[in-house]
Amino acid sequence: MADTYVGAIDQGTTGTRFMVFDHSGQVVANAYEKHEQIYPEPGWVEHDPMEIWENTKDVVTTGLDEADLDPEQLEAIGITNQRETTIVWDKETGKPVHNALVWQDRRTTDRVEEIQEEGKVEWIREKTGLECDAYFSATKTEWILDNAEPLKMEASRGEDVRKRAEQGELLMGTIDTWVIYNLTGNHITDVSNASRTMLYNIRDLEWDDELLDEFNVPKSMVPEVRPSSDENTYGSTDADGFLGAEVPVAGALGDQQAALFGQTCFDEGDAKNTYGTGSFYLMNTGTEAVASDNGLLTTIGFQMSGEPVQYALEGSIFITGAAIEWLEDVDLINNAAQTAELARSVDSTDGVYMVPAFTGLGAPHWDGRARGTIVGMTRGTRKEHIVRATLESIAYQTRDIAEAMEEDSGVETTTLRVDGGAVKNNFLCQLQSDIIQTDIARPEVDETTALGSAYAAGLAVGYWDTVDELRDNWQIDREFSPEMDSSKADKLYSRWDDAVEKSLDWAQEE
Repeated sequence: MADTYVGAIDQGTTGTRFMVFDHSGQVVANAYEKHEQIYPEPGWVEHDPMEIWENTKDVVTTGLDEADLDPEQLEAIGITNQRETTIVWDKETGKPVHNALVWQDRRTTDRVEEIQEEGKVEWIREKTGLECDAYFSATKTEWILDNAEPLKMEASRGEDVRKRAEQGELLMGTIDTWVIYNLTGNHITDVSNASRTMLYNIRDLEWDDELLDEFNVPKSMVPEVRPSSDENTYGSTDADGFLGAEVPVAGALGDQQAALFGQTCFDEGDAKNTYGTGSFYLMNTGTEAVASDNGLLTTIGFQMSGEPVQYALEGSIFITGAAIEWLEDVDLINNAAQTAELARSVDSTDGVYMVPAFTGLGAPHWDGRARGTIVGMTRGTRKEHIVRATLESIAYQTRDIAEAMEEDSGVETTTLRVDGGAVKNNFLCQLQSDIIQTDIARPEVDETTALGSAYAAGLAVGYWDTVDELRDNWQIDREFSPEMDSSKADKLYSRWDDAVEKSLDWAQEE
């Protein structure tokens, strides 16, 4: 019999990846395709859901073809996805009524401020573990229902979108739900993604009727919520469909929870930070939903079939890798790899600080009106200083979260497991270790979001029997220990707060 594997669809903010893993967690197939970033107005970010689905099919077939694998060799497929990004689509035709509103999108900031003024922030946090912010799916869904053009189809007769939603004709979901729906025909999400909508009660583990009412989202629109690793599976691909085989879709995790799973952070106190478009620092808090006093989110980490939910504390940083992309956009660098060389070419930033608040600030500040700011420049400032300041901003934002995490959890972080595209940069990893004065462990397989969703799906179908097998797969590529004196790190970090202060509440008119 041919060897068997587990596939993972990793639908991210900038593109879609398909990876196939063997039993030892090694990559045997990998295909990637970017999709368009749509910016209709300042602070607005959209994706085309149909483009994402077409790209998903393309990367799956390309990945299998290039590795000379048959779809029948896949025992299961797992899904991981950019979280909070929201789609509303027609139940009958499967066609979206509007572009997806991306997690970075700030168009509902006014609505969030209205809720804040009504004194409902604590009420929402108690139910969902989340800050009331435009980041999450609740206000995005509400906006689509109130603002999308009526569907121009025979079935709709041009009726108002909200009216069609109330009649049970529309569905909503985050990207995992959209991909599962297109793969299997079933309207399903997992607990980790549900916990990011601001509509799901993370303690009662159900859609919250009061929140659905607050955001005017009909209950008929929301998907069924399942464990992240589901022995009952979410359904299977169609043998007559694009894949040409019936493969169970058995696991789903929001990308950051998938990275937690892929980094084998299965025990209370285990922590990881993923450096992607943004950065997301998660600590497993076990079966207790730990409330934060320091601007962190309480979220669902994952759930395996027949087991209790595992919770996590999360620090969400909106812009890290995207700040490096910005350097490229404005021609300060030619490619991301160049940042290390340029940053090393100067001893310091010469007092320059860069706050990459391009779409507001997430934890621990939660200021949707903050904007990108560079301070401390002189006539002697060169691009090398700005590039170094940009890398340092990633490390400072992570320290913001690390300190809040330790205070909330009472657990001191001795080693932080890191993953994501930016951790290939050794300069950044060393800088991160210096600034937070903690060891940094980079694993051999750094695509841990895809790996985590593959693990979830593989556990569900018995490809792996226990999480201990997964722990055995985890191997360190390189460790970084602090080389900077702690007093120097503290001094550099102390001015970061001053720089952040300058960026706050800038976008008054949006």
